Amino acid sequence: MSKEVSEEAQASEPVRDYVDPPPAPLFDAEELSLWSFYRAVIAEFVATLLFLYITVLTVIGYKKQTDPCETVGLLGVAWAFGGMIFILVYSTAGISGGHINPAVTFGLFLARKVSLIRAIAYIVAQLLGAICGVGIVKGIAKDYYDNFGGGTNTVSPTYSKGTALAAEIIGTFVLVYTVFSATDPKRNARDSHVPVLAPLPIGFAVFLVHLATIPITGTGINPARSFGAAVIYNKQPVWDDQWIFWVGPFLGALAAAIYHEYILRATALKALGSFSTNPAD
Repeated sequence: MSKEVSEEAQASEPVRDYVDPPPAPLFDAEELSLWSFYRAVIAEFVATLLFLYITVLTVIGYKKQTDPCETVGLLGVAWAFGGMIFILVYSTAGISGGHINPAVTFGLFLARKVSLIRAIAYIVAQLLGAICGVGIVKGIAKDYYDNFGGGTNTVSPTYSKGTALAAEIIGTFVLVYTVFSATDPKRNARDSHVPVLAPLPIGFAVFLVHLATIPITGTGINPARSFGAAVIYNKQPVWDDQWIFWVGPFLGALAAAIYHEYILRATALKALGSFSTNPAD
């Protein structure tokens, strides 16, 4: 009798067509003994260096134009950022996860996708890569670099700091939420009939956010991008606004992690055993 009841209970449980990876440990000292860990950190460094090199050089080329048709224009700047993220995430996803952004790393850490040790190592590598990337730009285009703002992020005089902060929070939310959605094993399993290359929506998110917020802040949504440009340019007006490009992205990443993990996926409630999802959802 009890065996029959047990079999009926198992039959009534929905069969999961996806597997969630186990949560990353908070501290994982064993990572420090693995070459794959250092390879991933190097990949984050190189990817962020290339990202800043291409994008900052594009920004400077856009700012030095006198004729709207002379260079890529605002649309081209947005494409440079979105396109580079698409290329670099595609190239490094299998090695490091393709973060290239401290805010993305922070959001994934909050969701237990990476350990604290890996998150810190990635962020340090991203910051150093950004500094080196912008340094190369200054080295090959020094006059243009100095004359056209060094590709730094600052708040436009026509907008308040509060508006700029809100733009950074919302823009980063869009990006990090897209990262979570594009890499969600549950979505990938249930929408397997719709093949989606994860770097594509992530790159498009970056592109669209840039179109919306370049006039406000030059679009940060990536503390490494803002910090690297500020360090090499190193003039006071840039540092006055720098906090916005750290606080905004980290708050946006926090909001995206909470929304995806604890509302859409109901992770905390499931862990407490107080919530059951509808198989049809």
